[in-house]
Amino acid sequence: MTNPRVIEQRGLYFDELEQDVVYAHRPGRTVTEADNVLFTTLTMNTQALHLDAAWSAAQPFGQRLVNSMFTLSTVVGQSVSQLTQGTIIAQLGLTDVSFPHPLYHGDTLYTETVITEKRLSNSRPGQGIVTMQHTGRNQEGTVVALATRSCLMWTKDAHGSPTTEPSRGEKGTISL
Repeated sequence: MTNPRVIEQRGLYFDELEQDVVYAHRPGRTVTEADNVLFTTLTMNTQALHLDAAWSAAQPFGQRLVNSMFTLSTVVGQSVSQLTQGTIIAQLGLTDVSFPHPLYHGDTLYTETVITEKRLSNSRPGQGIVTMQHTGRNQEGTVVALATRSCLMWTKDAHGSPTTEPSRGEKGTISL
């Protein structure tokens, strides 16, 4: 076969993201004890609630809890292939992060994202700012994580390449 057509996996461009649509990210991710211990020790978070089974058994939840930063990272990560793979320029921030219910070893985490707001950048042609609400649920549908995330995204017509350097304001900040 000469010159085969190549289709590269990517997320959605600014123009393709729809507000008030639920993007369900699958497959889910079953969290293991090894995931929790590795993440907790890699990040130097020595909280006994994540590492010490005997101590945690005497606490209100009766067992170790999955590190909430692992939960948050996984919730954001589950959205990447569907929404931002190759179409994001920068993550601008996370706000309103909460963990209304713990995640335990053996739970499966499922994430959904709703685009709550989007606007074209006033100073960066071909780019737009998107606000997303991520919701993580366990296998029973119980909400275990919520986070609002803002991203700077390429528009479809601009479709910047991975080597395109963003324009920067003073002191290395990105001007919006």
